[in-house]
Amino acid sequence: MADHVQSLAQLEILCKQLYETTDTSTRLQAEKALVEFTNSPDCLSKCQLLLERGSSSYSQLLAATCLSKLVSRTSNPLPLEQRVDIRNYVLNYLATRPKLAAFVTQALIQLYARITKLGWFDCQKEDYAFRNAIADVTRFLQDSVEHCIIGVTILSQLTNEINQADTTHPLTKHRKIASSFRDTSLFDIFTLSCNLLKQASGKNLNLNDEGQHGLLMQLLKLAHNCLNFDFIGTSTDESSDDLCTVQIPTSWRSAFLDSSTLQLFFDLYHSIPPSLSPLVLSCLVQIASVRRSLFNNAERAKFLSHLVDGVKRILENPQSLSDPNNYHEFCRLLARLKSNYQLGELVKVENYPEVIRLIANFTVTSLQHWEFAPNSVHYLLSLWQRLAASVPYVKATEPHLLETYTPEVTKAYITSRLESVHIILRDGLEDPLDDTGLVQQQLDQLSTIGRCEYEKTCALLVQLFDQSAQSYQELLQSTNSSAMDIAVQEGRLTWLVYIIGAVIGGRVSFASTDEQDAMDGELVCRVLQLMNLTDSRLAQAGNEKLELAMLSFFEQFRKIYIGDQVQKSSKLYRRLSEVLGLNDETMVLSVFIGKIITNLKYWGQCEPITSKTLQLLNDLSIGYPFLMDHLLGHLVLFSLSQQSEHFSFLGVNNQSNLSDMRCRTTFYTALGRLLMVDLGEDEDQFEQFMLPLTAAFEAVAQMFSTNTFNEQEAKRTLVGLVRDLRGIAFAFNAKTSFMMLFDWIYPTYMPILQRAVELWYHVPACTTPVLKLMAELVHNRSQRLQFDVSSPNGILLFRETSKMMTTYGRLAKDYPKLSQSYYSLLEVLTQDHMNFIASLEPHVIMYILSSISEGLTALDTMVCTGCCSSLDHIVTYLFKQLSRSTKKRPAPMAQESDRFLHIMQQHPEMIQQMLSTVLNIIIFEDCRNQWSMSRPLLGLILLNEKYFADLRNSIVNSQPPEKQQAMHLCFENLMEGIERNLLTKNRDRFTQNLSVFRREVNDSMKNSTYGMNSNDMMS
Repeated sequence: MADHVQSLAQLEILCKQLYETTDTSTRLQAEKALVEFTNSPDCLSKCQLLLERGSSSYSQLLAATCLSKLVSRTSNPLPLEQRVDIRNYVLNYLATRPKLAAFVTQALIQLYARITKLGWFDCQKEDYAFRNAIADVTRFLQDSVEHCIIGVTILSQLTNEINQADTTHPLTKHRKIASSFRDTSLFDIFTLSCNLLKQASGKNLNLNDEGQHGLLMQLLKLAHNCLNFDFIGTSTDESSDDLCTVQIPTSWRSAFLDSSTLQLFFDLYHSIPPSLSPLVLSCLVQIASVRRSLFNNAERAKFLSHLVDGVKRILENPQSLSDPNNYHEFCRLLARLKSNYQLGELVKVENYPEVIRLIANFTVTSLQHWEFAPNSVHYLLSLWQRLAASVPYVKATEPHLLETYTPEVTKAYITSRLESVHIILRDGLEDPLDDTGLVQQQLDQLSTIGRCEYEKTCALLVQLFDQSAQSYQELLQSTNSSAMDIAVQEGRLTWLVYIIGAVIGGRVSFASTDEQDAMDGELVCRVLQLMNLTDSRLAQAGNEKLELAMLSFFEQFRKIYIGDQVQKSSKLYRRLSEVLGLNDETMVLSVFIGKIITNLKYWGQCEPITSKTLQLLNDLSIGYPFLMDHLLGHLVLFSLSQQSEHFSFLGVNNQSNLSDMRCRTTFYTALGRLLMVDLGEDEDQFEQFMLPLTAAFEAVAQMFSTNTFNEQEAKRTLVGLVRDLRGIAFAFNAKTSFMMLFDWIYPTYMPILQRAVELWYHVPACTTPVLKLMAELVHNRSQRLQFDVSSPNGILLFRETSKMMTTYGRLAKDYPKLSQSYYSLLEVLTQDHMNFIASLEPHVIMYILSSISEGLTALDTMVCTGCCSSLDHIVTYLFKQLSRSTKKRPAPMAQESDRFLHIMQQHPEMIQQMLSTVLNIIIFEDCRNQWSMSRPLLGLILLNEKYFADLRNSIVNSQPPEKQQAMHLCFENLMEGIERNLLTKNRDRFTQNLSVFRREVNDSMKNSTYGMNSNDMMS
């Protein structure tokens, strides 16, 4: 007894040290000691003593936490009787100690919920032992307020626990428990929560009392957890919030057909303080989202009418919406009105005209107060976007009135964004334009809203743009204008350019008219005139955000008005011709190209602008081949003659980092595509195009020829060069152009790449671009590597590739990122070029196989998966060649195939070693890529059937005598129905068998006191 008291005292001290001490070393020592206690055999009995006799809340928390771990463990689980005893003990403990520290109560309730979930299907005396949750809490609900809070919290936590999957148990088991809980208990719990809420609302609770306030909060949380339950296993998350439908079971219909359920929550909202009302609104959001098929048409109309009446009442009494949480949830509720119901249904609601007016006023007020809860605006814009998009399809005779209110919303959004600019600059607030993702999301929504009553939208934008542009021009011409005033106008113009691009992009959502195209022309003219003004000042100053807005505008304009689908007589082009002299697409594209060149010239050090500019160039080079001649004349010749001088993003200055030059690949991909249009077999044009790269290679070769050279300069030049070449190689997907590139790089410059890998194998920033270039060169894109029969180019290319692999591969395994590149290259080679690999020297083949063998045990899953794929290709090739050689009339075998078979027959231990490795990983380790492992394993078994039989017998004999028969049966089942071929159907059957095999072997070995050492198989 004294020992128990002493050990309890020590645990108390350790708990205090863990939770209270500020000394890191003391806390770490305490944590280590408590971990040992958790794993000790007498942990269960000591946890009970801690709960009974512990003098501090921390020791009670430790006990509850340890018990949760004990009941959750999958290996050596606690017996059913013991878990029932713990459940009953926890309930009695909570009932007799209602005033424990909140975190202790929470931990004990969590323990109860965990036991109940994991034992949901456990039976005791022909009865389910853990399914009487409502009965368990009944005594709590009939006692004091503190007891009621505990009882409601138990149900709330249980609902939440069963709704959440955990990583330690299979998802199928979780869904089975959740489905059973949904069908047997959840509706009763929801009904109980609603009944208790009705009782609470009828009693005029004193919500200033902490206990009554806490009880009502827990009741609302319980109701919300029930409504938020994942009824059908879709696992929705916040990212899909505005598309969410609550899949209420049909058995719940009665609760939603009864209007008192909906009315209860609306009444609660108006009667409780703002600290609780967000929970009420969260419940209403879920109720508003119940699946449409729960009702017939008449029932749905009635339900929607009650819902809209409740929303109307909130809008008429908006005082509580000044609370940000209330406001946010109410915005979500409004969005659900349209995401779950059709406009044709909404307009038939009796109070629709008044409600749509109130919603419009609320939206306008919200947009004008842009600084208040900005993250909630998304839901309001989502509502109006869906309403506007529905206008062409609504068939109801009742007026929808959107032509009246949508322009008000559009105007409020635009004017509020413009008015915010001055305040943000003056007060140094966070600029919404910095969050490009949020801005783009809102603009996508506005693009649809603004297209409704588009005449009004355009008139407003023209008016505001002209005002700001005129002010901006006057400020630039004035000698005493302040930087603040200029910044304000630039900010306003930035918003306007973004918005103009968005509404032009919105044309795709509506049937457009000539008049609307003419309006677009008015807007486009103004943006292009502004661009001319800002570009003329770039030598002195520029505005990054305004430039990004311009690029966004160009992207939208390109999608809508450039391409085959655009009518050449579009009134937009007529207006551009009248104002700017741009008569057709070709002339507009000259503006695009001029802008691209200007941006690359002046904004090369600004990564966001450079990357978006190059993306625009790339899109043009892919999408508009009929315009390529024009692009070629303007861009390719200019960039090649003056690129080093003008385009700083190419990284030619000594200050740039090696990683700063990634844009070069995109740039040269676009240039390569443009060159391909007219290249044909014109070698002179190709040589001219490659002159800058030729000069760069010669410079690197000159540096390598001397013993002393500037290493940083050499690295920078080489990395830029191989990035450029990879872009060109990616673009040259035709055989003729690719052969020009190959003849240019081999044999003259390939040794320079080999030398670079030898020098800087330990510098990933150098070797990764080189290996990526080699991977691109050996990629048979569009069949470009189908060389003529008499051509040695295939052998030459892959000889260089294998030389680089062996040079680099010796050290690759020490550098994980480079290792991934090496194994990715190996995967490509084994997939498409096994004949070449078979022709390599024996020591090279053995090196490749040994590197694959080592890669199979790598911790990096990508490396391991790549090795499995490579091994599968090799084994499949071997099996096919052996099958041919053993036929009665064997087909003639290529010389390299015959030699490869001979090498494998001389060294069978290599394949056998890999068979052992793969089987070892599948049986004894946490195999995270079982499917990938299964693919080469069948081939390995078929190539080494005798060795596999010996291996199987060794594993079976290593088991305890009582386990050997079960293990033998596992291996029999593994090969059941498997034929001696590697056809896809046979492979798939083996993969399925392997999945069952692994599970059965693990079950068989789980309770074994001794098993085979995981290294025994390797001997």
